[in-house]
Amino acid sequence: MRVDVHNPPYSIVIGRGLRPGRPRGPLALLYDENVAGFALGLKEAWGIPHALGVRGGEEAKTLRVYSQVLSFWAQRGLPRDTTLVVVGGGSLTDLGGFVAATYLRGIPYLSFPTTTLALVDASVGGKTGLNLPEGKNLVGAFHFPQGVYGDLEALKTLPLPLFKEGLVEAFKHGIIRGDRALLEVEGLSPGAEGLAEYLVRAVRVKVEITEKDPLERGERRLLNLGHTLAHALEAATGHALSHGVAVAYGLLFAALLGRALGGGGPPSPGPPPPPLALPPAPAPPFPG
Repeated sequence: MRVDVHNPPYSIVIGRGLRPGRPRGPLALLYDENVAGFALGLKEAWGIPHALGVRGGEEAKTLRVYSQVLSFWAQRGLPRDTTLVVVGGGSLTDLGGFVAATYLRGIPYLSFPTTTLALVDASVGGKTGLNLPEGKNLVGAFHFPQGVYGDLEALKTLPLPLFKEGLVEAFKHGIIRGDRALLEVEGLSPGAEGLAEYLVRAVRVKVEITEKDPLERGERRLLNLGHTLAHALEAATGHALSHGVAVAYGLLFAALLGRALGGGGPPSPGPPPPPLALPPAPAPPFPG
């Protein structure tokens, strides 16, 4: 299934066993070590001469790792027409996109997201970035990929909790658009029938918003729903609380705050929804 983005133009392809054609020109590969098998299979299929694996997670989004990646490519003399192939979750999408945005003042890149979070959110829309000790995503650039390829076979390698966490961003898209189909996440699993259709539906919400406002001057700010508290929780716990769970808390907080301020319509008919089953947040790594 394919979603075409028009501003700027690129395509997002979601399916099983994707085998896209090799891009022209020199290639380099940056991948999450957790999905080395998937990434190195692509390296072999496309004959990519240079590959670098890094440990995923928030520790990948640091100036130290960023500098190491740039030096690795510079030492190999990668030319300006190199296409960087990025394989991994949201942290790799953010890191790899920023590397592509800044190496030789910008080179093209392709994204192969391997988590639900990266597929429905981080790989779409052109946001790239790094964290600083002072806060999350304080360094970055808008740099759009040449294409995004979400192979659902890669999602089968995820632990179920990690798979579910990524669906929080799709759930958020459902809230923004009032799309009840995106709020139905209970029956989804990596092998579930209709998973591709669900993910495409979520991706289209983000595409519609980012096409109208690619540089976040207005409407795109809707996509930050729940993220103010989420980023605070991540920072306070030293990222012991994952992004997906933090955003779930943030969405709940935003809903309760909106209700307290007088927002929201009358309660819907029928029994109340069950409470959110979220793990408790770890204690902050500092006193008080």
